[in-house]
Amino acid sequence: MLHQEIDETQRMNTMPITEILVRNAALYGKEISLIEINPEISNKTANWKDYELVETDPEKRYRREMTWREFDDKANRLANFLLGRGLERGHKVGILLMNCLEWLPIYFGILKTGALAVPLNYRYTEDEIRYCLELAECDVLIFGPEFVGRIEAIREQIPKVKIRLFLGQDCPRFAESYYALTAPCSSIAPNVQISDDDDAAIYFSSGTTGFPKAILHAHHALMLSCEVEMNHHGQTRTDNFLCIPPLYHTGAKMHWFGSFLAGSKAVLLRGIKPQWILKAISDEQITIVWLLVPWAQDILDAIEHGNAGLETYKLDQWRLMHIGAQPVPPSLIRRWKNLFPKHDYDTNYGLSESIGPGCVHLGIENIHKVGAIGQAGYKWKVQIVDADGHPVHPGEVGELCVKGSGVMKCYYNNPEATAEILKDGWLWTGDMAKMDEDGFIYLVDRKKDVIITGGENIYPVQIEDFLRSHNAIKDAAVIGMPDHRLGEIVAAIIDLKPGFAISEADILQFCNALPRYKRPRRILFDSVPRNPTGKIEKQRLREKYCGGESLVEMEISG
Repeated sequence: MLHQEIDETQRMNTMPITEILVRNAALYGKEISLIEINPEISNKTANWKDYELVETDPEKRYRREMTWREFDDKANRLANFLLGRGLERGHKVGILLMNCLEWLPIYFGILKTGALAVPLNYRYTEDEIRYCLELAECDVLIFGPEFVGRIEAIREQIPKVKIRLFLGQDCPRFAESYYALTAPCSSIAPNVQISDDDDAAIYFSSGTTGFPKAILHAHHALMLSCEVEMNHHGQTRTDNFLCIPPLYHTGAKMHWFGSFLAGSKAVLLRGIKPQWILKAISDEQITIVWLLVPWAQDILDAIEHGNAGLETYKLDQWRLMHIGAQPVPPSLIRRWKNLFPKHDYDTNYGLSESIGPGCVHLGIENIHKVGAIGQAGYKWKVQIVDADGHPVHPGEVGELCVKGSGVMKCYYNNPEATAEILKDGWLWTGDMAKMDEDGFIYLVDRKKDVIITGGENIYPVQIEDFLRSHNAIKDAAVIGMPDHRLGEIVAAIIDLKPGFAISEADILQFCNALPRYKRPRRILFDSVPRNPTGKIEKQRLREKYCGGESLVEMEISG
């Protein structure tokens, strides 16, 4: 039966992804498609810079749900509103929202117009939001109440954004109400023809210089992501998927695409406490959960320390736990299997330029290879090459390259950067890797000095520039240090100016001006080594303070 369902969906690979929503609404219209859970009222008052990867709404606790018919209707109403306001094929619509029940209908409503959806990281600063809106040439912005201050600060600087839709109560004067304008619009699907080759979405990925690049994907990439996820994890109509990471992330959405293709239910959980996750799995009878490494660590710690008793939850239906976004320590999976021996396990590798996870994956049958990122995913090709593009031998280190219809079309409006990463259809990932004798790939290092902490990419240049603005700091370098919970933590090496004396606490206090996830966790006072061309010798620092190994490498070699 499972193979029949997979085969059926594979025959649909020539249609645009919007047709899957139409199908689901027709076949399963009265069934629940999405549930949003905000688990707890918090008394914490936080500046937006203090947001964690996933945050609850401090104002209210709730559970909301939506049927497949309502999902499609809401997408159609937005599409018809935008078309009525002059939106055309090729226009761009920014989405700046926390995870919510409206997020995905908005995304699909944009796609139904022939325009491009442009999801934005909800932790962007005002300058980053403005930069991304300009780079993507957005004509419309849909934003929530958490972003009113940031949008108001730049509203005069984004004149191309002609339509500003506010999703919430008490609409600010510089925007229009999403609810008031879309509610009276027709729920009939707009008559817009969309092909696989049409542009679909722009995602953002920062480079080593700090500012984001705009990644352009076509509709066929979105459809491939649906196929890949279902092929890897075999979602059926009886599965329920728990989605915790932010939906602007390709990882969260593309893993949900498997459930979307199967026509099965998904739950959006706004919170990451182990008890909230386990309760949601129990109450909603979740079968598939995608976790980041620190969340899995926290669940294990809570259970092992007696803070989350398994006997209080109904978890027998839970069949699959998979992890992505960062290398997975083998010790974590050993602990997990001790507590959940019946769970299938998988890990997935990908990047926004390859439409998110799945271009490489471990496979649930290969748990004996934990530590590896796996092999080529469904309909993907991989190779590891030297600097000249020649494949290296097994065991040798080279750059990981991937190829498939999920590769981006280009960096939008950046042909130079595109040419650096796309060569003869191959996407050069920037990750250094090696392949073992069985054909399994292991990440060794990153060509770019990106730090992955808790599944989130941190770009050292931004933090280094900020630290150097302190009047006592002569130079600064930022590296990732192995951490058993987060994979890596941000560590700053500080070289002080002569005659200045400041403490670690002083620097940490200074860094409170940064978003929380970018703040250094370790401060080390030392000179900053630079090569003859002025570049910081990060490898020397990693060797000095980390032994040159990642946490995963340490566990595998140890």
